[in-house]
Amino acid sequence: MRGCLRLFVCLLIWGIAGSAWAQQFPGSGSGGTLQPGSFPGMSPGTSTGGGRPGGSGAGVGLDDSTKVIYGPKTTRFFLESDIFNNRKKLYITDTALVGTHQFEYTRRNQNLYTDLGNLGTPMRPVFYQTPTQIGQQQGYYVFTPYAFNTETVRYYDTKSPFTDMYLALGARNQNILNFDFTQNISQRFNAGFNVQRFTSEKQFGLGSARTQTERLLAQNWGVLLHANYRTEDDRYTLLVHFNHMNHSLPEQGGSVPTTRPDGTVLAFDYEGQAKLVGTLGWERHSDVHIYQQYVPAQGFQFFHRLDYQYHVNNYRDDQLRSNLDFAKGFYPVSMTSTNRPQQFLDSARIQQDVFWKALDNTFGIKGIYARGKSAFNYRLYYRPRLFSQTSQYNQASRIDTLRTRTTSTVSTSSVTTVTQLGEYDNTKLENYIGGWLGYYFPDSLSRLTAEAEYLLGGGYRLQGLLESKNFTAGFTSLQAAPTLISQRFISNNYSWTNNFGLRRTQHAYGQFSVRYKNVTATPGADFWLLGNYVYFDEKGVPQQNKGEFSMFRTGLGLSYKTPRFLASTQVYYTPLNSGDGILRVPKLFVNARVQYDFIYAKVLHIQTGLDVHYKSSYYADAYMPVTQQYHLQNVQAVEGALLADVFANMRVNRVRFFLKLSHANQGLFGPGYYVSPGFPQIQHGLCFGVDWLLFD
Repeated sequence: MRGCLRLFVCLLIWGIAGSAWAQQFPGSGSGGTLQPGSFPGMSPGTSTGGGRPGGSGAGVGLDDSTKVIYGPKTTRFFLESDIFNNRKKLYITDTALVGTHQFEYTRRNQNLYTDLGNLGTPMRPVFYQTPTQIGQQQGYYVFTPYAFNTETVRYYDTKSPFTDMYLALGARNQNILNFDFTQNISQRFNAGFNVQRFTSEKQFGLGSARTQTERLLAQNWGVLLHANYRTEDDRYTLLVHFNHMNHSLPEQGGSVPTTRPDGTVLAFDYEGQAKLVGTLGWERHSDVHIYQQYVPAQGFQFFHRLDYQYHVNNYRDDQLRSNLDFAKGFYPVSMTSTNRPQQFLDSARIQQDVFWKALDNTFGIKGIYARGKSAFNYRLYYRPRLFSQTSQYNQASRIDTLRTRTTSTVSTSSVTTVTQLGEYDNTKLENYIGGWLGYYFPDSLSRLTAEAEYLLGGGYRLQGLLESKNFTAGFTSLQAAPTLISQRFISNNYSWTNNFGLRRTQHAYGQFSVRYKNVTATPGADFWLLGNYVYFDEKGVPQQNKGEFSMFRTGLGLSYKTPRFLASTQVYYTPLNSGDGILRVPKLFVNARVQYDFIYAKVLHIQTGLDVHYKSSYYADAYMPVTQQYHLQNVQAVEGALLADVFANMRVNRVRFFLKLSHANQGLFGPGYYVSPGFPQIQHGLCFGVDWLLFD
């Protein structure tokens, strides 16, 4: 009863605060695909999983006699991958202060993703990412990191109700609000939810914006409902979750350099105008995921995984004429098959809607066989996947005026915009077969795994991985289908139909760790050989490079640690990129941190320090909102500047909070810098956040 009452009160407070904060300082939660971590040990070829900055924090519960009964050790969680790979592993709720101040989505992922300089803007990976899916995919990815990640959903086993309330008030009105709740309904059945909300404010192009709504930039709502159940004999296990995201963004197209009265141009101006006004990008996800397995006998298991996806992508430009006059060339028309520029179908507005449905099933058998201190793990599966994508675009529009009342002095009428829509679709059934084999060495710290997947009709993936305590090496070879958007796209101002071949990727990577006293060094390297690479050119039109090119990247993680002091850095250097003309990456990439821990007044734990990030100057891709794709550009070099954050992470009992001065070095060497063509890094500002955990 106490838990239910506490939940009702928390929800009431959260709802009231959420509506107020959404107007005063935009807010959103955890749950993207990104999460912080220490710089050393960032593994080449791997991706991080998502949660709130610093993970779920620490805390304890007290009964009426003040005896500690509930806390991190009674609120544990596991991941689907642990069940899938037959690993009996429960994670304790995180108590560390490390990374608490990294509330921004780019900082959570150690700056390996970049955006348009503000919270909620389109994100892309800085370096090439080896595909994980070999079948056809939509190709819309820039807002996906803001959604909860299916692969990293936490399934809980709690001894008491668990609540996590998180609020971050970022610089220049970037803010995050998140609420988690989970509880065991019975000993073997747990259910919970996670709600996130964030908004951000425009940093340029405010124009005549007078109200808070007009000043808003990104707005995001996310909901995750999750549950897990197991039978008393552990023969049957069920994991299920529903994942929803609603993300909207008025696209600005970048800032316009300001012309001074004397005719000179101010290339960098936070008060400048935006290239586009009257636009809106909007993406919605509704996904259902189910995993279940049954163990009829030792060493033999049946498993089933189901994913249903319904996604909608929209783009509108209701002031196309004025936008074309003000920012000529921003919407470059594509070339048709007759090699002539395509004309706009509708000169008044742009309307683009894409509807995606996919049903993905995996049926298989798996098991583990132990022999002495070593063990073998295997699985075989069949995976049918049915998808359908429907795209609609405006071909023309007209204004209908209906006169409703006329007097001698006054006439009234209603105005209706009628839009003629074109439509095309793509429906396909894909069939996959695959297998996986793992060998676990007697030391229990090393394992060797191999995996193969084949798409009937074309496409394959082969992977091998050797992991030990201090060494990791892996290799991936695959052929993957090009994205649907690169194959066919029709809109008001773009049109193409392609027959691209399978993309080829060979990726070898490795790293090892060496420790001497307080110093740990982790060198590593990645090598890619890419063929039939698909990219978007300077006009935003997809092209395929028929040849092959290679890229080699080295990395070094280095740290010096004592009980109270930590200095760490992660450096990536790319000496070889023979495809620099179509795949741009910074040659030098650096993260660094120094921090010091101490206790004040015996109860306040403080961790204070400095984060620094640097990318060398390069011609990073520009963003085209009509297609939601980043594309080549050769006009503006970006980055080439330091980004420094000063922070203090603190904890009192079960409450963690932080203070941070972000972009603290702004103005020392210049007014700022650009992170993407036309988009400046957000200005310096004071950030505050609190993470409050309740375990009873």
